[in-house]
This record gives sequence, structure tokens and C-alpha cells, in this order.
Amino acid sequence: MLHLRLIVPAHRSAEIVEVLCRAVGVTHILSMPGAAVEPAGDLVEADVTREAANDVLSTLIDAGLPSHGSITMEPLDTVLSDAADKAERDAPGDPDDAVVWEELLRRTREEATLSVTFVAFLALACLIAAVGVVTDSPVTVVGAMVVGPEFGPLAGVAVAIARRRFDLARRSVLALLVGFPVAMVVTGIGALAAEATGLLEITDVTAANQVDFIYQVGAFSFVVALLAGAAGMLSLVSSRSAVLVGVFISVTTVPAAGYAVIAATLGQWTVAAESTLQLGVNMVGVVLAGVAVLTVHRARGRRAAPRADL
Repeated sequence: MLHLRLIVPAHRSAEIVEVLCRAVGVTHILSMPGAAVEPAGDLVEADVTREAANDVLSTLIDAGLPSHGSITMEPLDTVLSDAADKAERDAPGDPDDAVVWEELLRRTREEATLSVTFVAFLALACLIAAVGVVTDSPVTVVGAMVVGPEFGPLAGVAVAIARRRFDLARRSVLALLVGFPVAMVVTGIGALAAEATGLLEITDVTAANQVDFIYQVGAFSFVVALLAGAAGMLSLVSSRSAVLVGVFISVTTVPAAGYAVIAATLGQWTVAAESTLQLGVNMVGVVLAGVAVLTVHRARGRRAAPRADL
């Protein structure tokens, strides 16, 4: 279930409480007049099932609460209550299959934002991948996959397409278009410095036969990207973040960027181009799979809980 905490203008508090009482899938409703200081108003709290959350949130947003008060929502890990059990039975659908769109939009928006931290993680991941290429170490390459934060913007693009949120699309694409070039430049500088100091002594990047899968683009490259993208989006919509680790390890994005940089520093432009193509194929596959998963969720035609209008 999800916990709602609302700050409601005092003159509308009775209306909002009545709406929550009528809504399917809502229980544990509390009203504390005058409890909110900034913005001033009444504090109203309630628990809502995931299946009913979209309708309830839409009603509250249409009521103008984000402009004149606030809506805070957080997941509840454990709820021991017969009333909560009844609310989940009354709400049609399964909690694990419910997509809370506002929650998904906010989460992907945060993870798709271009920031110093995002670029730093991406640069570190590319550097680790480059070390994995030089040392022919699959374990190091896997480590780079886990560190890379690129799934956030890719998921953001998928959500933006599915929900027609062009602001989120711009934010996500900007993070990718700025983050990867900067990370690759940093990795290139590190590789050149290592070559100049004698730390890097590789003359043929294709000799690293344990990690050559990174630049060898094939049908399974796209298939794996699709499968990983689908798994990643399912983990986001179902709030099962543990699955994302497996997704990170499955998708060859950051390693492909690191491989391309090392190949370029050695003048092996064909391999660099193939690695860049691998990067593009995986990114497109993840986005397409994410869009497909969200489209299927919307097209399943599950009966929605009746919406309580103001």
C-alpha cells in the first residue's frame, strides 16, 4: 500500500475527506485540523492501494492541492490491518501489476537529471570499463556495468514516450548526450596518460579475447537489450529495485563506451566504431522494451476503481 499525506486548505478539508471516504481502495483516513503550518491548512492522511492510487491522485491534483497545499506519497512495507486487507480486496487488479504513474514520473525524473554526480558516476564507470578492457578482465567490466547510472535516463526516455512527457524526454536525452561524451573524454585522457607513463602497454585491443563481446554486435546484442530493458522497466513499475542490479549487468552500454575510447587511442577506428554501434544498439533496445512494457500495462484494460470526483 501507499501512504498519502495531504496539506489541505481549511475550507476544503471536509470535501477532500469525503472524497477519500468514498474512494475505493482508501482506508486509515485521518484529519487533523490546523496541523499544517507552511502552507497553512489541515493535515489529512490516508492509506491507498496501488491499484487505486492513480484515480485518487488524479482527483486530488484536479482539486488543485499541489498549488494550494501538498501531496506526499510513500510506500508502506508492512501494514497489519483488516481494513487495509479489505481495501485491497475491493480495489480491482493486483498490487504488483499496478503502475502508479505519478510515482514513476517523479522517480525517472530524478534519475534522468543531468548533474555533476551523474556525470561523475558515468565517468568512473567508463574508466573501470577501460581498465577491464586493458586487463582483459570480465569481472572488472561487470563492475563497470553496475556502477553506470545510464539506465535512469534510458528509462526516462521510455516513460516520456509512453506518457508523452516531452519535458522528461528533453531532460533524459540531455543527460545522455552530455554525460557519455564527457565520460568518454575523461576516459580518453586517462588512457593517454596511462600510455604516456608506460602504465598502459596494449597495442591491439582485439587481443582482449575475454571481453571481445563488447564490440561484437550481433542479433543477441539487441535481444539482450530488449530483455534487460523489459526487466528494468518492470522493476521500476513494481518498485522492486533489487532486479535493477541484474539489468545493469546485462546491458553493454558503459563497457562499449570504454572499449570505444581505448580502441580510439590505439587508432583502431573500426573497433571503436563497432563499440559505438554496440552502445547505440543497446540504448535503443532498452528504450523500445521500456515503451513496450508501459504500453502493455496501459492496454491490458484492467477495470479501474470508480473515481470519486469533487
